[in-house]
Amino acid sequence: MPKGAPFFVSGAYAHRFQIVRSSLGIRHLGIVLLVLLSLFALVTCGGRSIPDGPFEAQVVRVVDGDTIVVNYDGNKERVRYIGVDTPESVKPNTPVQCYAKAASHLNEQLVAGKTVILTPGPEQRDRYGRLLAYVRTKDGLDVNRELLARGAARTLEIAPNTQRAYEFSALEAKARYEQAGLWGLCASAQN
Repeated sequence: MPKGAPFFVSGAYAHRFQIVRSSLGIRHLGIVLLVLLSLFALVTCGGRSIPDGPFEAQVVRVVDGDTIVVNYDGNKERVRYIGVDTPESVKPNTPVQCYAKAASHLNEQLVAGKTVILTPGPEQRDRYGRLLAYVRTKDGLDVNRELLARGAARTLEIAPNTQRAYEFSALEAKARYEQAGLWGLCASAQN
């Protein structure tokens, strides 16, 4: 048995093990594994470090009523608003829902091309890798709140990002009572 072959490798296979071991080397194998794990972490975690507290970003595109793309630190970041859910307008295999285009248009009016302040929640990313955040314009407009108050969204509570759930529920109830936005136009919203 060649020197360095483990006890369970014998005969013709021992020589092959020695060649593989010497050509790759345990050290090289460890480096390869470390690189692969690092790449996996970058892909699954979005690849960028996001501050825990509020930070500024430039809106480069409005995706729909509750999602935007921002430029932060030279990178594009998809942001999903915490606590609100607007009717679907771009979800694959889903028809455009009542009030979806109006909600998307309102979101454009509020944030398109502007610098916004993003405050990530305790859970910073959803299962799609989007940053989860409360969004405010530089002039102080709370976008999550505004969408609810105008009836362009309903509340969406997903723990642990529920710090403002009570406030948001009250805004939705008021908009519903006043028949604002989707509450006055969409029969499906009443369910």
